[in-house]
Amino acid sequence: MSEERHAPLGIHPLEVDDPGELAKRNQMARRTKILSAVVIVLLALGAARTVVSRMANTKVLEEGTAERAKVYVKVATPKTADAGQTLSLPGTLQGFVQSPIAARASGYLRKWYKDIGARVKKGDLLAEIETPEIDQQLSQAIAARQQSAASLDLAKSTVERWESLRKKDAVSQQELDERRSGYTQAVANLAAAEANVERLRQLEAFKRIVAPFDGVITRRNVDVGDLIDAGSSGGRALFQLAQTDPLRVYVNLPQTYSQLVRPGQKVIVTQAELRGRTFEGEVARTSASIDATTRTMQIEIALANKDGVLLPGAYVQVALPLAANKSLSIPTNALMIRGDGIRVATVGADGRVRLIPIRIGRNYGEQVEVLDGIAGTEKLVLNPSDSLADGDQVLIAAADKDAK
Repeated sequence: MSEERHAPLGIHPLEVDDPGELAKRNQMARRTKILSAVVIVLLALGAARTVVSRMANTKVLEEGTAERAKVYVKVATPKTADAGQTLSLPGTLQGFVQSPIAARASGYLRKWYKDIGARVKKGDLLAEIETPEIDQQLSQAIAARQQSAASLDLAKSTVERWESLRKKDAVSQQELDERRSGYTQAVANLAAAEANVERLRQLEAFKRIVAPFDGVITRRNVDVGDLIDAGSSGGRALFQLAQTDPLRVYVNLPQTYSQLVRPGQKVIVTQAELRGRTFEGEVARTSASIDATTRTMQIEIALANKDGVLLPGAYVQVALPLAANKSLSIPTNALMIRGDGIRVATVGADGRVRLIPIRIGRNYGEQVEVLDGIAGTEKLVLNPSDSLADGDQVLIAAADKDAK
């Protein structure tokens, strides 16, 4: 290109004859190459950093994915109960002896002496009854006895005379035997009359209604002037009497626990209205049979009540400690209830899950009794998921492993 053509473009022709200008151009070219090399190196370093970062992120992601893919479970082992459970059952207090006091003699109530809430001793007078008919019957019976006694005296003297006449052969033996028979009959008539008098006297003694045992009058059903009918079937009871020390508590024990209760066991009785107070009782006896309707066994508990705080008829709770039966128990949240029955998930030494069918017994709330299916050394998965299946690989949570 000629100088004329360079002029419009502003490009100065290379003067090969000028060494200074050539050096400057060479220096500029070297700088350009160095700068280009630096830019390429920086770009290469940036690309390498990006590749390394992506590789590191990929590795972290793979490790996180693998970690999250692992199934961690909490485990527990079956336990053998060293102590028995305490069973709480409802019960009703009853007087150790409680009975309706009915009249044995008919008549009208003359007067009553004890009202409800009164504490009485055995033999205390509770009421009196007017019995005019029995009084008249007794008077008539006494008169009949006197008549029989007179007849007996006559028969006796007659026999004695006829025996003396028989010795003189003045009367026949047949006549003497008739007089002896009359005497024997008179003796029997007097005995019957005396028995009737004694019966009416005893019946008249029932005009006085007395307490048959120590206790508290819990009910009075009559008032002065009421007509009293003898007997408990046709007439009403005059009083209701209950012995409040000791008391009885009857409890219906489920069949499941019937073999764990024996007479003499101590129990704790509580009443909701008496907060903070407990009363110690004792199993007095059991019915030793299962009610076919309710599948329960009735037990009777004797309960001391010296201060009279507990009242007959009150609703109470009976805490009955049961003897340990050395059975296995597992946490309730280890159960898997499925269509094919109740199972538990166990973790083997290789970390594999195995589902085992079991048969459960009593439910203790947080624990449940296992009757069959496990030996007691298994590691049971707690809160197993519905998707857990045989052969799944799991890991035991570190906290639980350390706790073990």
